[in-house]
Amino acid sequence: MGNGFGEKLRAERLERGLTQAELGKDLYSPSYISLLETGRREPTAEVIEELARRLELAPKALEAWSQPISVSDAEYVLAGLYARQAWDLRDYPLAASHAATAAKIALEGRNTSAWWNMTYMQAECLIKQGNWREAQKIMEHLLEHPMARESAGLAVRAHQMLAGIYQGQGQLSLAVDQGIQAVDLCRQLPKGSTLIINAHHALIGALAESGRLDEAWKYCQAMIDHVDELSMTQLAGEVAWVVGNVAFMRHDYTEGVKHHERAARLLSPANDIELWARFNKASAAVRLSSGIVEPETLSAIERAELALSIVGGNKSDQLEVAFIRARWLYLTGDIVAAVEKLREIHAERAELATHTAGEVSLLLGKSLKAAGDTDEALVHLEEAQKAFATAGAQDRVQQALDAILEIKLAQKRAAAAAAKAS
Repeated sequence: MGNGFGEKLRAERLERGLTQAELGKDLYSPSYISLLETGRREPTAEVIEELARRLELAPKALEAWSQPISVSDAEYVLAGLYARQAWDLRDYPLAASHAATAAKIALEGRNTSAWWNMTYMQAECLIKQGNWREAQKIMEHLLEHPMARESAGLAVRAHQMLAGIYQGQGQLSLAVDQGIQAVDLCRQLPKGSTLIINAHHALIGALAESGRLDEAWKYCQAMIDHVDELSMTQLAGEVAWVVGNVAFMRHDYTEGVKHHERAARLLSPANDIELWARFNKASAAVRLSSGIVEPETLSAIERAELALSIVGGNKSDQLEVAFIRARWLYLTGDIVAAVEKLREIHAERAELATHTAGEVSLLLGKSLKAAGDTDEALVHLEEAQKAFATAGAQDRVQQALDAILEIKLAQKRAAAAAAKAS
């Protein structure tokens, strides 16, 4: 068989973000997977079939795996390797370029499975750069491809990513629809598939941002059921993080702290500094949204700022972390500093998702009101109301309206009192 099988196995595993232990879970040891990937062990037909099932490959992909590696296969593997190296170095524009090259080689070689996966990686790189619309076009194309109709695993990945793309653009109702489709398709996947957890994660995030917290919590419980004692530490940590987020948003402080403390133990910055940055950013954000101002919240903010300074992040990441710091300033009573930082973020709000831009306008309006500038506060609160309405976040629309009505009522009372005094 040569090493064609091993090269393809390694490429497919890495494209799914799986370790050798995760791929071989319960059946094959990491060392055995390593022997297969390096060509030092020949797989049996049963092993090939089982690994393909775990990788949720499209039908008929097995036939190509048994062929000797060709020149085009070697070029594809090399381009894919360059793409993953650039990804690891967080050079996402370069990674996208190499992924596109690998996809082109695969397409010319009629290896549609490889083409699909590298095109998917290209979309991931575009998302990292904040290029939501181009990523959306790519994923819609992949979802329409016959492979996504034949393979539940590929369809789940496509719907899941589209959910994240729509959420990133502030189109929350569309994000929820895509998340629901991903979770529904998970019924066709083998129990224990990481795709099931990832699909639930995407849906929960969209529901929570939409204010549909009871539904989000229901899916949290379903997601927990898919995490057993054999689940990888990193995966279990991500689940605890998501569940804790929703608990905080539901104002269940005890449950939120419990899950986030578990996530902090399981997620290691040494394993994935970027994931660590996102966890601390999310932890600080949901704590502040729940009005929790304590040393651990400040520590989470500082860890997020430190991690982001290491990984860089795109403009949206930087603005979101700055916004978390501004919220901390507001809640701790440093209104002048909060207004100053919020004005800076507001000036670049076009870089943010619609609902996040709405949050910036809402907090700026509240801060200006606290500073006594009610006229400008109204401008930003009305701006927030429109942004939330566009994003489909109805609970936030109501919060903006309440703040607007409170200011207008106070203005009417002041005018009436002034008229009476004169």
